Amino acid sequence: MSPRVHGRRGDDFDDDDLSVFDRRSGYSHPRTKNHPDYSSNVTGRVLRVDRGRFEVLLDERILKAMKARALGRKSVIVGDLVHLAGDLSGADDALARIVQVSQRVTILRRSADDDDPFERPIVANADQLLVVTALADPSPRPGMIDRILMAAYDAHIAPVLCLTKADLASPDALITQYCALGIPIVSVYPGCDLSELRQLLADHRTVFIGHSGVGKSTLINALIPGSNQTTGDVNEVTGRGRHTSTAAVALPLPDGVGWVIDTPGVRSFGLSHVSIATVLAAFPDLSLIAARCPKGCTHALVTPGCALSEAVSAGILNETRLVSLRRILTALPN
Repeated sequence: MSPRVHGRRGDDFDDDDLSVFDRRSGYSHPRTKNHPDYSSNVTGRVLRVDRGRFEVLLDERILKAMKARALGRKSVIVGDLVHLAGDLSGADDALARIVQVSQRVTILRRSADDDDPFERPIVANADQLLVVTALADPSPRPGMIDRILMAAYDAHIAPVLCLTKADLASPDALITQYCALGIPIVSVYPGCDLSELRQLLADHRTVFIGHSGVGKSTLINALIPGSNQTTGDVNEVTGRGRHTSTAAVALPLPDGVGWVIDTPGVRSFGLSHVSIATVLAAFPDLSLIAARCPKGCTHALVTPGCALSEAVSAGILNETRLVSLRRILTALPN
């Protein structure tokens, strides 16, 4: 049955019963599906978004660009591959125009809080996410780590856990807490050898996420000499870091071996857009077992008939791995 809609005069009618030439008075002109095709235009990658202006990498040049009005607000984010028109010379006074956004392979999103239905895109086309957390000054926040991991799994982006300030506290407790998830974990401190981290970042587009004061920008400055990312201190009264990065920015690693995307520090990470199913999909071994769970199973410890619990009892599934999964699932809003 066709949906019922209300005409301007208040009478009900079936919109599908009218051709585009027979629409009642008060309707706008019929929309066309013949959108312009910009697929043959040159393609660049968005490196920075700042108050309606964009920096786009085209070949080896960085262009300044604006967005075509037809694209709408917040339709272009860092990491996007975009088709360009206008002045592509790269001159100081030149301004290119972004006319189309290519389909995204991945998109990392968050909501302002768990009750906010609106998703906020952060970065497009990243294939790896570095969760950056300090071991001290400020103290680690496992709840925040869990939430960022959930967003990575939802976006099908491989997570890595980076523990900073390892000269101030031992990383052992957090390593034990997260190793069962099977994600790479690396510990760093000022002046340390970063070769292990560089190897993890090589040939990837990695977005750095963490709350304020954990040392993201300091770490990027060490990885990319000359990047000059602004750093800040932790407030001695509140224990919170001060925001240093004000917008996401993509930076090339030395020798062209990959990209990192620095992002502003976050103090909350809403997960209203994430479901249990999308998280489980990141764990093929657990997802296969969970398919036998009763409908609506939350996979919590007290859920009757949970196939994951039964698999542990039968010795099929490692209990530590299930405990780790259940801990991060608690980050999801009810």
